Parts: sequence; structure tokens; C-alpha cells
Amino acid sequence: MAAREGMIRRISGSTTIHLLLIISSLTMLMPFVWMLATSFRDTMEITREPYGFVPQIFAPGFGDVGTPTEGQTLSISRIFANYIEAWQSAPFGRYFLNTIFVALSCVVGVVVTSALAAYAFARMEFKGRDIIFMVFLAMMMVPEPVYLVPSFIIMARLHWLDTYYALIVPWTVKVFSIFLLRQHFKTIPQDLFDAATIDGASRFKVLWTIVMPLSRAILVTIVIFTIIGSWNSFLWPLVMTHSPEMRPIQIGLAAFSQEEGTEYGLMMAATTLSVVPLLILYFFAQKQIISSMASSGLKE
Repeated sequence: MAAREGMIRRISGSTTIHLLLIISSLTMLMPFVWMLATSFRDTMEITREPYGFVPQIFAPGFGDVGTPTEGQTLSISRIFANYIEAWQSAPFGRYFLNTIFVALSCVVGVVVTSALAAYAFARMEFKGRDIIFMVFLAMMMVPEPVYLVPSFIIMARLHWLDTYYALIVPWTVKVFSIFLLRQHFKTIPQDLFDAATIDGASRFKVLWTIVMPLSRAILVTIVIFTIIGSWNSFLWPLVMTHSPEMRPIQIGLAAFSQEEGTEYGLMMAATTLSVVPLLILYFFAQKQIISSMASSGLKE
């Protein structure tokens, strides 16, 4: 009897937790759903009342607002009219190319610098190692606006303003990535390093042929976080660039919103275009991210 009551309590507790998680997930999804729905509406439909949840173009009784005249059909161009107009109204192709180039360049730099630094902090003995690592961690607590002005002065003296150098070079080192890799490297058995050393392998060979293949899940997480951080970066490129040709997607989106401030359908369509690539990236890599968080060993 007691076992049955315990089972009932566990089931009810698990059900309650799952219901709370479902409600929380739906609450977090609502802004994105609203943005996506608004991106398919025209200005007249957005400003009318009552405001239906499903866009009129997808509603079964389509015809109240913007009803096609005789001979017209609900074509792809009509459904994605806001997306087509938004894409043609601003050089989003250039914005995306800038963002992709900067993000991929930052990924390469972060992976290389994080692997080298993490290996040194995890497996090499040198004076002041732990103190230097603690200083690195303390740097994570410094907000970006604090060092923005000194960074601007440095970029100006290097003549890097409004160039890819300013958007890439300062972000090729990520303290969090170093920390994550270092914690994972410390969980790798010492026997592997000893065996490689006996075989005559150098430190670089051990790192690139043994340690890195064992750290694929962590590396995927670092790549995803770096791409997301670069993709969503706003304040730094806003200060460091001024020409439209150098704008990444977030700066281009802000400029487009200022120009099309009353065209909510176009704004939501442009915003959706900027968000969808990250969602696709996350859906493909979510297993690796969860696996890395579960097995990276965020402990000594």
C-alpha cells in the first residue's frame, strides 16, 4: 500500500512538473509565434480589430481583408509578400554575408585560441597558472560597455574602424570557451597523455590528435555559442562600423526598422529572416549541446 502511494505521489509530482514546463515553454514561444503570424499580415489587417490570432491569408474564410479579385489565386508570392518586399527594400543579402563571414572567422579563432589556452591551463604546469586562470574568469564579469571606449580608441589607432578586423579579431578569444574546454580536458584520463608522451608525441600532436577528437561535443557547443553571440552582436558593430556595406544583420535590421517604422508586417518579416538561421542551427545541434553540458564535467 505504501509503495502504491509512493508511486502515485511520484507520478503526480512528475505530471505537475511537466505541466509547468509545458506552460513555460508555450509562454516563451508566444512572442515568436506572434512575430511569425504578424509577418504574414498586411498593414490593414494588423491595425484592424479584433486582432485574429491566425493571419487572414491562412484563415478558412479568407476574404474580409485583401480578398483576391476574380481570377487571382493564393500564390507563393502573395503569401510571402512581406518577406519579398522586405528583402528588396534593404540589402539583406549583404548583411547576411557580412554576418556569416564574421561568425565563421570568429569560430575558427575561438576554437584555436580556446584549445591552446585550455590545454595549457588543464595539463601544463607553470608558475602562476591558477592565478592567471582566475583573472581570466574575472574578466567574464566585466560588462561590454565598460571597455567599449578604450576598445574604440585602440581600433581607431590601428585604423581598423569600419573594417572586418574590428569585427573579428577582438572576438577570437572567448573566456567562457576556454573555461569549458579546460574543465573537459581535466576529465580526460592521464594515462592517455602518458602513453602519447612515451610514444614520442609532442604537446601539439597530443592536443590535435588525441584531445580534440575526444572533445567533439564540447567543440560543437563552443561553435554554436560563438555563432549565436556573433549573430546577435549589436553594440560592438554599431560602434565600430558606420558604412552600410559593413553592417551585420542586427545593425541592418535596426536601420531597416527605423526606415520602416510603421510597416509592422515588413519589420516582423525581416526579424523572422534574421532569427530562422539560428533556429535551424540549434535544431541540428541540440543533441550535441545537451551532451556536452551533461558530460563536460563543470567540476574539478
